[in-house]
Amino acid sequence: MTAIGQDSLNTRRTLNVDGKDYAYYSLEAAAATLGDISRLPYSMKVLFENLLRFEDGFTVKTDDLKAMVAWLGTGKSAHEINYRPARVLMQDFTGVPCVVDLAAMRDAMTALGGDPQKINPLVPVDLVIDHSVMVDEFGNATAYEDNMDLEYRRNIERYEFLRWGSSALKGFRVVPPGTGICHQVNLEYLAQAVWTSEDESGATIAYPDTVVGTDSHTTMINGLGVLGWGVGGIEAEAAMLGQPVSMLIPEVVGMKLFGAMSEGITATDLVLTVTQMLRAKGVVGRFVEFYGPGLDALTLADRATIANMAPEYGATCGFFPIDEATLDYMRLSGRDDARIALVKAYCQAQGLWRETDTPDPVFTDTLELDLGTVLPSLAGPRRPQDKVLLSNAKQAFEGELSGGYKKADAMAQRVPVANANYDIGHGDVVIAAITSCTNTSNPNVLVAAGLVARKANTLGLKAKPWVKTSLAPGSKVVTDYFEKSGLQTDLDALGFNLVGYGCTTCIGNSGPLPEPISDAINSNDIVAASVLSGNRNFEGRVSPDVKANYLASPPLVVAYAIAGSIRTDLTTESLGTGADGQPVYLKDIWPTNQEVAAMVLSSVTAGMFRERYADVFLGDERWQAIKIEGGATYKWNSGSTYVQNPPYFEGMTMTPRATEDIAGARPLAIFGDSITTDHISPAGSIKQASPAGVYLNERQVSRAEFNSYGARRGNHEVMMRGTFANIRIRNEMLPGVEGGVTKHIPSGEQLAIFDAAERYKAEGTPLIVVAGKEYGTGSSRDWAAKGTTLLGVRAVIAESFERIHRSNLVGMGVLPLQFADGVDRKTAGLDGTETFDITGVASLKPRQMLEVAFTRADGTTGSFSTLCRIDTEQELEYFYAGGILPYVLRKLAA
Repeated sequence: MTAIGQDSLNTRRTLNVDGKDYAYYSLEAAAATLGDISRLPYSMKVLFENLLRFEDGFTVKTDDLKAMVAWLGTGKSAHEINYRPARVLMQDFTGVPCVVDLAAMRDAMTALGGDPQKINPLVPVDLVIDHSVMVDEFGNATAYEDNMDLEYRRNIERYEFLRWGSSALKGFRVVPPGTGICHQVNLEYLAQAVWTSEDESGATIAYPDTVVGTDSHTTMINGLGVLGWGVGGIEAEAAMLGQPVSMLIPEVVGMKLFGAMSEGITATDLVLTVTQMLRAKGVVGRFVEFYGPGLDALTLADRATIANMAPEYGATCGFFPIDEATLDYMRLSGRDDARIALVKAYCQAQGLWRETDTPDPVFTDTLELDLGTVLPSLAGPRRPQDKVLLSNAKQAFEGELSGGYKKADAMAQRVPVANANYDIGHGDVVIAAITSCTNTSNPNVLVAAGLVARKANTLGLKAKPWVKTSLAPGSKVVTDYFEKSGLQTDLDALGFNLVGYGCTTCIGNSGPLPEPISDAINSNDIVAASVLSGNRNFEGRVSPDVKANYLASPPLVVAYAIAGSIRTDLTTESLGTGADGQPVYLKDIWPTNQEVAAMVLSSVTAGMFRERYADVFLGDERWQAIKIEGGATYKWNSGSTYVQNPPYFEGMTMTPRATEDIAGARPLAIFGDSITTDHISPAGSIKQASPAGVYLNERQVSRAEFNSYGARRGNHEVMMRGTFANIRIRNEMLPGVEGGVTKHIPSGEQLAIFDAAERYKAEGTPLIVVAGKEYGTGSSRDWAAKGTTLLGVRAVIAESFERIHRSNLVGMGVLPLQFADGVDRKTAGLDGTETFDITGVASLKPRQMLEVAFTRADGTTGSFSTLCRIDTEQELEYFYAGGILPYVLRKLAA
């Protein structure tokens, strides 16, 4: 049953589609009272409908709707609204800790004398297990089964826990391992474009499908006209427990597309171009909406590829309106005919339907792209917005090699690989991975990769022996059309055998390189490269052995596997020598657009989608064999190194503790710009000598069974030890040192950040973190905020914050402060030896100015101004409650 508002504007109407009645809340009727909204951006109309449906005079008021109408005058608003998404999407890295928190809340509810079964999702929640499979085995016919066996062996404790959650929690479904990537499963099956549910009277209500997800690439679903974006796990938990998402009415940047892409250009080339343009434009915290005649030249999969990368260009979302291309995709992916008919009728009735000649919406700001100007591209070696043209990739890398990597005197260095008949050098591609939701949801680029492999095989080309090749699609439908077309055989011949259905390399699960290659790289400080069809290439993410990481289209991944080096100019140099002894160039094996389109048309069918998703929640025999432990509350296993009861609710009472000012704080670390959530809370491998490695060793976990930080997110003991433990993070308190270390100022000792935090905690010293611009960019990792608070950090002072991480810090009771204009850590002369005092914390207002005073080691004092980045009244309530979870728990218990 869906709870709805009071409808004081009398906008509820009935829509009949093929003989079935649907109630809906009419935007046209609202406009008759409030004013014309026909030229609101489509994404804003979806928000408007949400407010209209939940308008109750309390959480949503008529003034909120009026503020949306007024937005049309300026494209900006400082008005706060409460938004309620229709559903929540999770993956297992972020989903496991969410379910751990729900289980802990059930225990806490019991301790407070309440009913634990009150703790249930109030909106539908789907969790897709896609982040756990690692590429241990590759390049052979049994790689998939071998990796699945290893995945279950490593993660059985987590999977037992998720099986409990799927049985104990109402409205919570789990898509088992080995099925697909959450965003591709969402695009191909879960999303409906228009959602329906019953209200208290039993009537069927139709409304836009909206979603928040615990993964930043939830935005991929914007390609289907579904408004969705990534939030922190703690925000997602609040949403599924009935709390609205509190937000300011967003600015909306319109990106006008026109023209059509040239022969041989891929959706990946387009999205890397869009990412660079929008990042340069500056869209952090804003909606982006695509419009213009160029939309007619894009398939739905192309749109989804662009929408997927919204976190990389910094936007909250990258929205495409619903039109005939949406319906074409829904038919192709096997959606129900009745649903497709409803989508068209509802969107036309609500002004949410796009035609080629629809008047352009009003936007806060705009920019344009002629699709015909897009050229073959990669992005790297460190960030997804660092686009480099394919024709310039060799030159750009060599510039990085001599400059950033300081190898000017060793450009031609090559070193032998033990027990091998080859050597390796700087720029050699040691990982070539077709992976990630971004591109494996797009049949055109995957078929193009298969055709490149087919042509390469025909000419007698092979992948270089030092390249770790892998294919990890986002759904089993990909396998179906690869097998029907015969392209899987061609990919297998080049080593691109199926290794699993999951994110793999893109989220750091690339698995170990062969030991001789790893030894050669690390013993000689070789700057090796990876090329992956993913969306993330931050430092230290893909592999600890690989410093230079490039994003590219799947067919380019295949081409680089053959060439074997990023220092091969694929536009002018040969990839290798064919069976006839002649050089083979990229143009010789690159398929035409017509070849790709014909293969997609003959190989991809609606029946494949319907068959694969018929029993998507059932799982294989391994999943079905898992026993379910516990009832209404979870039966915690104290010996588990994967799942533990977190300490967030220890000693909790119905009245929150008073929040005190911060006095005598020490900086735990001082960081520069672009500190990502990968830096703060790495997802990849666990080093044996790290605090997390020591913890696991003490519990008799062998090095081979360490798994990754991402897989152990259900255990706070591992995750707090992994906070700020990225191997590439640089703390300015220790110049020239890489890794998660700091200086314990009173003793002068260099310690792991966790060990220093523990010592400060024992000494009763509060902590702060100081940083530069774009603090917290990257994935929506709630553990970046959870780990921060568990280390004892009271405040983070940065020049700017990425949207999700700022919100997560507030949600965990950590105070985000932004340096005032013209001030930063350098102008203040901070070196980490200072103590800090922040007053006014006990009586905050949203976005007020706060003065930070500090005392240097020599006794001199100073201060600087900051902006409190608690942005809304709702966030302030969360902060003073000690975070979102205690806030919600007290409300439910009351």
